[in-house]
Amino acid sequence: MMNILFFLSPKQDLMYVYDDFTLRQTLEKWENNRYASIPVLNRKGEYVGTLTEGDILWGLKKYHGLDLEAAEDVPISSFAHKRDYKAVTVSTSMDQLIEAAMNQNFVPVVDDRGMFIGIVRRQAIIRYCYDKARAEQPAAKTARRREMASAAANSIVCKIHVKSAKRTVPKPGETRKNVSKTQKTCKIRLVETGRSML
Repeated sequence: MMNILFFLSPKQDLMYVYDDFTLRQTLEKWENNRYASIPVLNRKGEYVGTLTEGDILWGLKKYHGLDLEAAEDVPISSFAHKRDYKAVTVSTSMDQLIEAAMNQNFVPVVDDRGMFIGIVRRQAIIRYCYDKARAEQPAAKTARRREMASAAANSIVCKIHVKSAKRTVPKPGETRKNVSKTQKTCKIRLVETGRSML
């Protein structure tokens, strides 16, 4: 079982805004970071939602002739959020984390008290799954090779038995009953390995 903290980008390394920021503060903070969406926290440090570039663009629509100075008086909390990303806790299962990441650019992570501690980026989950699949490929190929080699060895043994069983004249001391028994043994081995007797 994989621990969610393995994927965590901690709060101190992230860009986020507080819900009491003004539009100007938000734009100035966001200006040098090209994220499509960012977490929004309250002053207690709790995750309260996600703000996207689209939320700001649609929010600006209602403010005609807004300049940067006037943006100082517009609270960011007045901007509607199209949707807030669902937060998970550190005890969330890998399946739940992947399900959340399929629909979000990042997954906010909170502790047991609801305090924001960081995010898990979808890219980190994709990288983990990709690396895991690549690591499993050689093991799967080796297992297939062993299985094919085992089946081939059983086939060779059975061919030898079949060739010796097809003799029309039994060896001295061997009866036709023994020859027939050898053929039956070979057929059973082939059935066990999943190969046909052709």
